[in-house]
Amino acid sequence: MKFIVDNQWPVALADWRVASGWDAVHELELQLNTSPHTEIWNYAKTNKLVVISKDEDFSHRASFTSHVQVVWVRLGNCRNKALLSAFEKQMSTIAAALKTGASVIELWPSADE
Repeated sequence: MKFIVDNQWPVALADWRVASGWDAVHELELQLNTSPHTEIWNYAKTNKLVVISKDEDFSHRASFTSHVQVVWVRLGNCRNKALLSAFEKQMSTIAAALKTGASVIELWPSADE
């Protein structure tokens, strides 16, 4: 699985994914940080990337097409530490859902956060 991290999340999330053994890139690194969502969607589709975003429009689009999978982060605004902790705790569940072909995987705060 390869991930593209939406510009609303820090580059640290993409860096952490890479350090954890996953292939990830941030929109900023691709100079897509000011691009419309349609361009980002098409880039993800062409390059077979899973979009990590908090934008609902990505999740809606993924619900109606099988071309791009989306991890819809429902944490709200939070510090990097809380964001990375949520991913660490739930990444195996997210990965399993992506492998089974789920189009949208929602990442909610865990009960202890």
